[in-house]
Amino acid sequence: MYKALFQHIEKFITLEPSEIDVLESCLVLSTIKKKVHVLEEGQICNTIYFIVKGCMRQYIINSRGTEQTLQFGIENWWITDYLSYHNHIPSHFYIQAVENSEVIAIEKSTLEVILIEIPKLERYFKIVSQKSFGAAQMRIKFLFTMSAEERYHHFNNQFPEFVQRIPQYMLASYLDFSAEFMSKIRAGKV
Repeated sequence: MYKALFQHIEKFITLEPSEIDVLESCLVLSTIKKKVHVLEEGQICNTIYFIVKGCMRQYIINSRGTEQTLQFGIENWWITDYLSYHNHIPSHFYIQAVENSEVIAIEKSTLEVILIEIPKLERYFKIVSQKSFGAAQMRIKFLFTMSAEERYHHFNNQFPEFVQRIPQYMLASYLDFSAEFMSKIRAGKV
């Protein structure tokens, strides 16, 4: 049931069988239906989600009332609002299931206990957060240095199967252009 998470952890650290048992006893597998929010702006985020199956996204609603996707999460990725989670402050973000998804949800209080019992998990979460931060830095670089068309082609080359999975308006908002512009790019009219 938690095989995907344990395989992901084992890429970075080695857990003893007794540590796996402790961790497994604290995990909760949840099914999130497509379009359901696990976090809305103004709520305090107390949960971190490991995506076993499906796709989630983090987004804001900008001053024009338009959704702006900031991050996607697919299988074997973590998603949360790190600022709200760590600082116990209201979130500025929404987190929503893009597809019917299975996630392992870990409450902050539970994770704090697990990290005391299994200190080496601290290293795992440090690596995960560094990789997430690095990906966010690269996304910012691409937004500042590539044209909209270059961003689309780069993303499509990097994640072709993912581009087919998500609604085009969400991909357009993630790449910071309109759905209409996305249609022109895909039609080869740009």
